[in-house]
Amino acid sequence: MATITGAMLRHTEVKTVGLCHSVQVCAETLLKSVDMPTDDVQFHIAGINHMAWLLDIRRHGEDLYPEIKRRASALQGKHDDMVRHEIMKIFGYYVTESSEHNAEYMPYWIKRNYPELIERFNIPLDEYPRRCIEQIEQWQQQKVALTHDTSLTHSRTHEYASYIIEAMETDRPYKIGGNVLNTGLIANLPSEACVEVPCLVDGQGVTPCYVGEQLAALNRTNINTQLLTVEAAVTRKREAIYHAALLDPHTSAELSIDDIRKLCDELIEAHSNWLPAYH
Repeated sequence: MATITGAMLRHTEVKTVGLCHSVQVCAETLLKSVDMPTDDVQFHIAGINHMAWLLDIRRHGEDLYPEIKRRASALQGKHDDMVRHEIMKIFGYYVTESSEHNAEYMPYWIKRNYPELIERFNIPLDEYPRRCIEQIEQWQQQKVALTHDTSLTHSRTHEYASYIIEAMETDRPYKIGGNVLNTGLIANLPSEACVEVPCLVDGQGVTPCYVGEQLAALNRTNINTQLLTVEAAVTRKREAIYHAALLDPHTSAELSIDDIRKLCDELIEAHSNWLPAYH
């Protein structure tokens, strides 16, 4: 999403903000995982999509991180969020997106030479394909319900879209975690990057923020690939595709240069009916 949003913001005139629901549920998910109450919590999140950082979490002014980390270190047995807990342990902060996703974004977890890490950190390699199958089935059911169920009702969720529309139409401010161009909002990330930061939806601009260096360094490893992917899409240069894949942290940790270029060629060929011509 950061790649597409960044491309839209840099190369089109379309007013764009990228949305992801991982920001809304991040603090709640962490607190529930360590059996702490979720009420009256204030938090601050910034970074890039799927790799934004819970920089601060408080209740009535009290920093909750020390107790969270104490409880997390005392957890016994396996659970569904072990990768994110390990990231928090090593780098100091909890990350927004799920453990299965961040296991793919970093080079530490899914290792050909260390297959035992999959079981150790309880990484569900088939989770996303399984979710896609389930979602397609749900969409079919929703289609039937929307067209035939006259008693169908709906309720507002935590997704941002309706709140954005309301804020714009009524001029009542609403804060979201939005993906926007990094116009100095996070000083230690590239200006061309698409960053996920607090945004006030009332025409008053974007709340500035800063990300700690160890976290920004992790972000930059993914931003490199995102920026080069945008370049490939805009220039139609096959070399830019190679460069993007070569700099992907997980891919480059597992494959040789020749393997990565071959993989790109095979993927381009397999999806050629959906892609423009690259040179």
